[in-house]
Amino acid sequence: MDREERKTINQGQEDEMEIYGYNLSRWKLAIVSLGVICTGGFLLLLLYWMPEWRVKATCIRAAIKDCEVVLLRTTDEFKMWFCAKIRFLSLESHPFVNPKSIANKISNGHAVHLTENPAEDTSHEMNKYSQTQSQQIRYFTHHSVKYFWNDTIHNFDFLKGLDEGVSCTSIYEKHSAGLTKGMHAYRKLLYGINEIAVKVPSVFKLLIKEVLNPFYIFQLFSVILWSTDEYYYYALAIVIMSIVSIMSSLYSIRKQYIMLHDMVATHSTVRVSVCRVNEEIEEIFSTDLVPGDVMVIPLNGTVMPCDAVLINGTCIVNESMLTGESVPVTKTNLPNPSVDIKGMGEELYSPETHKRHTLFCGTTVIQTRFYTGELVKAIVVRTGFSTSKGQLVRSILYPKPTDFKLYRDAYLFLLCLVAVAGIGFIYTIVNSILNEVEVGEIIIESLDIITITVPPALPAAMTAGIVYAQRRLKNVGIFCISPQRINICGQLNLVCFDKTGTLTEDGLDLWGIQRVENTRFLLPEENVCNELLVKSQFVACMATCHSLTKIEGVLSGDPLDLKMFEAIGWILEEATEEETALHNRIMPTVVRPPKQLLPESTPVGNQEMELFELPAIYEIGIVRQFPFSSALQRMSVVARVLGDKKMDAYMKGAPEVIASLCKPETVPVEFEEVLEDYTKQGFRVIALAHRKLESKLTWHKVQNISRDTIENNMDFMGLIIMQNKLKQETPAVLEDLHKANIRTVMVTGDNMLTAVSVARDCGMILPQDKVIIAEALPPKDGKVAKINWHYADSLTQCSNSTAVGSEDIPIKLVHDSLEDLQITPYHFAMNGKSFSVILEHFQDLVPKLMLHGTVFARMAPDQKTQLVEALQNVDYFVGMCGDGANDCGALKRAHGGISLSELEASVASPFTSKTPSISCVPNLIREGRAALMTSFCVFKFMALYSIIQYFSVTLLYSILSNLGDFQFLFIDLAIILVVVFTMSLNPAWKELVAQRPPSGLISGALLFSVLSQIVICIGFQSLGFFWVKQQPWYPSLDACNTTRSLFQNSSHLENETELDTHNIQNYENTTVFFISSFQYLIVAIAFSKGKPFRQPCYKNYFFVVSVIILYVFILLIMLHPVASVDQVLQIMCVPYEWRITMLIIVLVNAFVSIMVEESVDRWGKCCLSWALGCRKKTPKAKYMYLAQELLIDPEWPPKPQTTTEAKALVKENGSCQVITIT
Repeated sequence: MDREERKTINQGQEDEMEIYGYNLSRWKLAIVSLGVICTGGFLLLLLYWMPEWRVKATCIRAAIKDCEVVLLRTTDEFKMWFCAKIRFLSLESHPFVNPKSIANKISNGHAVHLTENPAEDTSHEMNKYSQTQSQQIRYFTHHSVKYFWNDTIHNFDFLKGLDEGVSCTSIYEKHSAGLTKGMHAYRKLLYGINEIAVKVPSVFKLLIKEVLNPFYIFQLFSVILWSTDEYYYYALAIVIMSIVSIMSSLYSIRKQYIMLHDMVATHSTVRVSVCRVNEEIEEIFSTDLVPGDVMVIPLNGTVMPCDAVLINGTCIVNESMLTGESVPVTKTNLPNPSVDIKGMGEELYSPETHKRHTLFCGTTVIQTRFYTGELVKAIVVRTGFSTSKGQLVRSILYPKPTDFKLYRDAYLFLLCLVAVAGIGFIYTIVNSILNEVEVGEIIIESLDIITITVPPALPAAMTAGIVYAQRRLKNVGIFCISPQRINICGQLNLVCFDKTGTLTEDGLDLWGIQRVENTRFLLPEENVCNELLVKSQFVACMATCHSLTKIEGVLSGDPLDLKMFEAIGWILEEATEEETALHNRIMPTVVRPPKQLLPESTPVGNQEMELFELPAIYEIGIVRQFPFSSALQRMSVVARVLGDKKMDAYMKGAPEVIASLCKPETVPVEFEEVLEDYTKQGFRVIALAHRKLESKLTWHKVQNISRDTIENNMDFMGLIIMQNKLKQETPAVLEDLHKANIRTVMVTGDNMLTAVSVARDCGMILPQDKVIIAEALPPKDGKVAKINWHYADSLTQCSNSTAVGSEDIPIKLVHDSLEDLQITPYHFAMNGKSFSVILEHFQDLVPKLMLHGTVFARMAPDQKTQLVEALQNVDYFVGMCGDGANDCGALKRAHGGISLSELEASVASPFTSKTPSISCVPNLIREGRAALMTSFCVFKFMALYSIIQYFSVTLLYSILSNLGDFQFLFIDLAIILVVVFTMSLNPAWKELVAQRPPSGLISGALLFSVLSQIVICIGFQSLGFFWVKQQPWYPSLDACNTTRSLFQNSSHLENETELDTHNIQNYENTTVFFISSFQYLIVAIAFSKGKPFRQPCYKNYFFVVSVIILYVFILLIMLHPVASVDQVLQIMCVPYEWRITMLIIVLVNAFVSIMVEESVDRWGKCCLSWALGCRKKTPKAKYMYLAQELLIDPEWPPKPQTTTEAKALVKENGSCQVITIT
């Protein structure tokens, strides 16, 4: 049954989960209730913390289709448990829904992908699952997503909108008419309200949740225990501390909720117009929108309340909320395949593939373009949490747990403390029984030792370092929405950079153009803005093939398009509302040259004379736009010269792509040579192409034609050469990262050789380094996939001649000797297509390529994410720095993603930098390292604090004594709290160093440091404890021989005996109290590490001042007793010689502690490796292990001019067999 009843939901996705069915069991519930009463409510708490136990303790297994409760477990490495209650959605209660007609409505194509199934199922399911004849659908909600029971797949599945399994044809044919009111009501019932509800929990709810944290429950237990032991002041102090801690925690959690709520609430409820089936326009609230509604986009723009696909008109959208990229984007209507000549009707609509036609939720529509009085319409495809913004908000609301060694080790550390406490617990019981102490006293004292061992200030102490680091980052313009990641940034050892706008300047400068005439390249021309070229097709392409628009009279759009348009000096005019009403087919956008550029006489010798029959006015209207797509690497437009019968198609994009779509005879023979020459110099090259369209293509046909019909059989026109300068600070930052042993990788959408050239210019690839280009080809015509390896400088040589042997190429890599390999570092470069082929067909080569892959060009957004994952799979801690536009996935997937955006905190990445340069990367890593070291220091200090106090109490328990109430109070509040919160204030070290901080607490040097300090502290405490007993004055009650009057003295003693029922006032207590008080300060100084990750502790003024004040105060009360202080702290008066002896013990303790800590720092690693023997340890990180293997592999790196083939049996034990052909 177990195997049958375990199903999986969200299969293959990031949030994949196993699902089990359960039904409530009355007898189990009764037993649990009894258990709760017997344990005083503790069992209830345990079940509250453990959802899996809760369900298993109160329910019995059941079939998923009939269950009342579902238990969910994530399939990732965390294996987290959740439970959800099954609810019922009644369809009958709704006035609009006639259950019998549901099936008809669906067959008419009104229902959507998965909606079809639950709805169809309703008719079969009712009789099966509900005793009454009411129509009900079973569902549960998990992480703001509803999962409905789907009888066709016999499993729960979430309700999809029009974003999956719907073809572009059916979007126009079935969905463009709008919904009937009845169908709308039915869908609203299933999909619910269209809102991304970030409910700000009430203070009471948050308080309960926070108080029920295991840590605070332990605190409560401790406080009750201390109160029974009459430690009222200490208990009160801990209560106040806990309240302050809870309040600050509540404040920060609530503040984050409010911030997220405000960020999401911008579009929460607006009034929108929707088209109904009978062409009527109805105004509804945006919360009532459902997938399939046809929404009218208002002329003056709006904030999108849902994801919708444009079917009419054009919109200019600001997507900065989602991408962090503030450049407005033009969205055009989805091509209608049914009107298309080729009729490629079966293409499925996908918001990712068709993102240039999709308006995303939360983005701002600035302007709309429309034709002939038609409305700009969009079909709603996703609502609520299913939208792209909803998914981003869900990822913030329900983040994946951070799998970081530090946090795992922290739990291990707490377990160790609990184990130590267990030993103390047993010792106390045994000691008390031997001394015939009362049972009640034994219970209190033995439990007390547990509360001493687990420090109450630990959680607050751990977060302090991160909070301070977050504040320092904010001061340097880096904003963080995921503070836990700051520590992880301290471990980064590889950073991926986007190129354009990140390593290089955002804007490009036009260097020149190189036109083609009669299939030959002309000489490069610098000035495009001249009379001879004004009416050429080349300039016409530059004038029309862009996505520029005017926003409030100012041209805006992609920086590249702006530079290109500015270079020709033309004027762009957009149709106004009045003009659109007057003319039947007004062009939405018109471009024309300035009058001074137009020659008065018609130019002679131009083949295209018929174009210019109207020399008086020369302007071009842009009829249709196919926006730039990073997946296709091109954009195109259909335009028409005023007065011309035929339309023109213009295209611009990546030269390799454009050339492949042109007639081969129009592409110059030397195309590759010229292109390589430019790209090697680091220029950004864009190719242009053109063709005349058939005269039968009318304006209306063009509006619905597919882009593939237009983008083929073009004439190649030439190249535009843009110069993309490096940002001033790029080389210096990359050099800093290299010095710190942090690998740098370039991930760009640009041409490969341009990327390699920029990588060399900025120092990512050093001049003497070799670059091997991996060109992978997919299986074709029965041939297997293969990789051709080229040496970058001989790429043209390779492509022109196949007979070049590896000995002709001057490359050191050809030699097999290890020495040469180490002398000549090598880098792999590849493009997105090759990367995809390698991922699919050469799985076993991926780790090797990740080890030396430096340049990844022509990468699509999802490939960037795959690259980050591939690097993480070989155990790199990956940082990603990009502009946020097409790097969103990679920024979120990386351990530390930083977006160079102007927004304070775009949802695109965990970190956002206000300064648009990569100088933020070293800053983030430095702060991460400082925060990480602070965490270690605090942890070590808290461990020592626990052990010192634990040992003090254990020693005193042996003589049936303890520390006094105010002694505990002084140690915990005056010493520990002050030290912990000030020792976290050390700022980060000024520069990055090659050494990296350890990733976990369980490392040899760190453990040795803690253990050695424990031994020292225990040693000196024991020395004081046993030595005081040897003193000649020890037996007397008044060892000071005070000069007070006898009367005062005796009354004082009487008071003490009345008060001192716990035997607090004795010489051992006084000695242990003074020595331990100094020990806390000694270890605080010993553990406050400065260089190389933090500034030295003497630069931390708060810490220095606090420690000095505490030292002076303790010294003062030790060497010069103050009666009132002695009375409060319950300190015995001891002879002056013993005070000096204690001072000497403390000084020797300080000297030994600091010397040992320094020695551990300096020689710890060497000694440990020597102690563990000379055996070679296998590196833990996969990439290090791989690097060792590759050093002795004679076949690696592949030699130039060789090919690696995947064998036909691709899947053999999950890897492919590789042969190398030379």
